[in-house]
Amino acid sequence: MADEAHSLAVFIDFENLALGFERDRPAGGGKARGKTDELLDITAILERLVEKGKVIAKIAYADWGRFDKYRVAMHDAGIQMMEIPERGKTGKNHADIQLCVDAMDLCYSKEHVDTFVVVSGDSDFTPLVAKLKENGKSVIGLGMKESTSDLLASSCDEFIYYEDLVTGPAAPSVAAVEIPKAKRPAMKLLVETIQGLQRENKDVMYSSLVKDTMKRKQPDFNESGYGYRTFQALLEDAEKLGLVTLRVDTRSGTYVVVGFAEGK
Repeated sequence: MADEAHSLAVFIDFENLALGFERDRPAGGGKARGKTDELLDITAILERLVEKGKVIAKIAYADWGRFDKYRVAMHDAGIQMMEIPERGKTGKNHADIQLCVDAMDLCYSKEHVDTFVVVSGDSDFTPLVAKLKENGKSVIGLGMKESTSDLLASSCDEFIYYEDLVTGPAAPSVAAVEIPKAKRPAMKLLVETIQGLQRENKDVMYSSLVKDTMKRKQPDFNESGYGYRTFQALLEDAEKLGLVTLRVDTRSGTYVVVGFAEGK
């Protein structure tokens, strides 16, 4: 299960992402999805990425005086904010250059980092992607649909559109009332984790892979906090509740999550 060991470094061209997000929001308030005070969902981005492996570096570049409303969210997400003061038209260029320099420095100095995530839709990062791939790294891009260069998207090994972050396989239709209240947070995290692993085309979901991914999504997760002696017991309960289908791996004797339970 080598794909469990991916180490990710995330480099965020925050101005490109945030301005692309704001351009895509419909003007005006009301009940429209894109109210002008709606913020980019930093948590959704990171939760999508931890489905791919362990994020060991998270750096965002911007003139943060322009994006002050995001400071709390960035701190809460543990993202290092690199201050790039804007100097007329050269400010954006300086941010791009600094991001590229830092990415290549980490590429050469940290061999265990095998996957680089470039959060931007700017075609200027295409040479960086090519150089990272030349050095044996996998590159994932992430950006807004309307503001992402086709050239950048096609040069990455995978490109994720922000608008598609929450899409995934349908969850089982088990009414929340059927799940004991104290256990609902654990079951919700389990379902979201399985959806994420299915998005990653993980056909064989060993219990260890499921638990490791749950802990990457929520580092303080522990099944004992929800009344389970073991993680296997949590999975068994989820199967009884009609959430998942399990089988036992004949070689290891541990559970494998086959997928979501079929509807009744």
